[in-house]
Amino acid sequence: MHRTSLVFSYETERVAAAVADAVRVEAGDIESDRTRASVERDGRTVHVTVTAADLTALRAGTNTWTTLVSVAERANATGRTHATLRE
Repeated sequence: MHRTSLVFSYETERVAAAVADAVRVEAGDIESDRTRASVERDGRTVHVTVTAADLTALRAGTNTWTTLVSVAERANATGRTHATLRE
């Protein structure tokens, strides 16, 4: 087995929680027989651990989870921007 840990730090616990909640739902949905992932949050930090049967699957899983977190970050930032504009 091969494993990598991705660590993402945020300005606030609220942002970290929003990102973690957004990507955590994917953990069970996109697992395969070659790749698994877990998502944990500790305060302002989100940890994504990707475990894979081989290096090719680990690379693919790492790319997938990095992209998912990036999308969650952008969605959260967009939501905060629109909320600010409404005030």
